[in-house]
Amino acid sequence: MSEEANKRQVPWYLWPFWATWRLITWIVGLTGRIVAVVLGLAMMVTGVVASLTLVGLIVGIPLFVAGILLVFRGLF
Repeated sequence: MSEEANKRQVPWYLWPFWATWRLITWIVGLTGRIVAVVLGLAMMVTGVVASLTLVGLIVGIPLFVAGILLVFRGLF
């Protein structure tokens, strides 16, 4: 990245989304696109299964969303 891109400030209310996207970008860069898509699909299935219980919703929904983002990032 350029120096200018590193100096850009992220507003505090967008920081969780920015941090999640950076983590997913790091995972895709580390594992490769195909593995990232497969890992994302596995996370989505795990999120759905975890969401079947009321307590599991706390973990299942974010896991499902992270899986969607990982698949999206791996495909595009």
